[in-house]
Amino acid sequence: MDLNQVLSDLEGGNHDDIEQLLQRYNQENSRTFTFDQKEEALRIKLCQSTLTVLRRQVPYSCQRTCLETLRIMSRDKRVLSPVATREGMLTLSAMARLSTGEEAEHSRNGLQEDTLSEEEERVVVEALKCLCNVVFNSPTAQQVSVEVQLAPALCGKLHSAHTWHHEVGLFTLRLLFLLSALRPDLRMCLRKDCQAVTLLTKMLEHTLDIHWVGPYEAARPDPQALPIPAEGNERAMEALKALFNLTLNDPDGEEDEHQFRVIVGLLRHLLMLKTETMEKTEEVHHAVNLLNNLPVSCLDVLVDLPVQGGSENYNGKNLEAVQVLLDFMEKRIDRRSNYKEGLTPVLCLLTEASRHHREIRRYLKAQVLPPLKNLKVKPEVGNTIRNKLVRLMTHVDLGVKHSAAEFLFVLCKEKASLLKYTGYGNAAGLLMARGLLNGGQGETQYSEGEDSDTEEYISATFDIMSGCEEEPRPNPIEEMTEEQKEYEAEKLMKIINEMKHDVFRPMVVRPDGRLGPLEEKLHEPIEEDPASDSD
Repeated sequence: MDLNQVLSDLEGGNHDDIEQLLQRYNQENSRTFTFDQKEEALRIKLCQSTLTVLRRQVPYSCQRTCLETLRIMSRDKRVLSPVATREGMLTLSAMARLSTGEEAEHSRNGLQEDTLSEEEERVVVEALKCLCNVVFNSPTAQQVSVEVQLAPALCGKLHSAHTWHHEVGLFTLRLLFLLSALRPDLRMCLRKDCQAVTLLTKMLEHTLDIHWVGPYEAARPDPQALPIPAEGNERAMEALKALFNLTLNDPDGEEDEHQFRVIVGLLRHLLMLKTETMEKTEEVHHAVNLLNNLPVSCLDVLVDLPVQGGSENYNGKNLEAVQVLLDFMEKRIDRRSNYKEGLTPVLCLLTEASRHHREIRRYLKAQVLPPLKNLKVKPEVGNTIRNKLVRLMTHVDLGVKHSAAEFLFVLCKEKASLLKYTGYGNAAGLLMARGLLNGGQGETQYSEGEDSDTEEYISATFDIMSGCEEEPRPNPIEEMTEEQKEYEAEKLMKIINEMKHDVFRPMVVRPDGRLGPLEEKLHEPIEEDPASDSD
């Protein structure tokens, strides 16, 4: 459509003509995401004209059509100047039934919303979609949102979350997520002044149908119950994303500690729920990200279930949720892609949980590093979870490599006993970084026991370098003459000297367990034995 003609018709048309005109424009551009820069000025005028129409008393159907046009326009960052103003944002907020300014205070105090008709609800949904696009694409709109107190208005809307229809709830939560992600300065205000964490938690309790049987223990989901509906699941994921942003700052205060433990109990329930997708990939992913933000001291809620009970082998702790996380980690490894975002968070979570909670570490070690039986196969060869993690210890991505090594290291109580499960070659990078090339233990204190070796391991000819049993090899210098040995030694020294001038540097292990240049060792003074100088 010719934009000049559209603008001309908008100026003089009545609301019926405007609605029909914009409906045709919307149909033609519903899937347009790249716009002609030559028409940029005309699209800015179209945004302004559409906002002018919205400020009139026009029917709901016309309002919805105008908002659809604005939503299409808001895909282009360059034409948002008319919308990213105080007047523009207030207009969209009013269309979305978001109470800003003084009205927001009444909403936060529990003012109930009027029941919306179907037409009104469609207008609200379109307005929320517009706000999501505008806030995402315009830093100016983000600043205006702060000035008009859009975030507190969204929190006021959370009070009536139990009455939401799906799309109203979904885009309200998405807008809250975007504001808390793009404006970090809002997070503390949302947490302390607006009680957003508490409101989101209550909304999740209602959505997931949680019934508490203890301070932090939810009733076990009914095995015969239907999976959580897809729409409820989608809203729950948006709420978890918003909670992730709000808990990024360091938690402080007793109230936060209690609230965070409630969230852990809620996330444990989510991990155990049935969903319409059997793999539960998205649900566990968001749960893991949020658990990583919470104090590690709160993670005991994952396994401490006084009502449901647990395993006698682990002091009565219930490790079902930990097994879900472990299964999720293995699935992420098997995907062999996007390790940094998909795998590293769950590795970090299980590492910290193991470091601070004895029963979790004992359980994970039994699953990941069971007693060694077949010692003829190298640790990186095979399809067990240990084999997969050992392979990651030499991954090209340093973050993934470090996370996998640190997880196995913690399971071994940060001791050099890790080597029997991984081999020296796979663990050398970790040991060098920790200053443990000469042996020793990390700084964390662990309980005693659990480190007994199998008979197969004790009786085997175990090669610590490769991490498996090796056949005896002949000594290559046994049959050499002294002249041959001297020749090989000179050849080795020549190679070392050549390496010194290239990229490689010969290194030795220092007394502190870290690597240092070979020159340091060669230039160390030789300590004389006093007893050898006696007359």
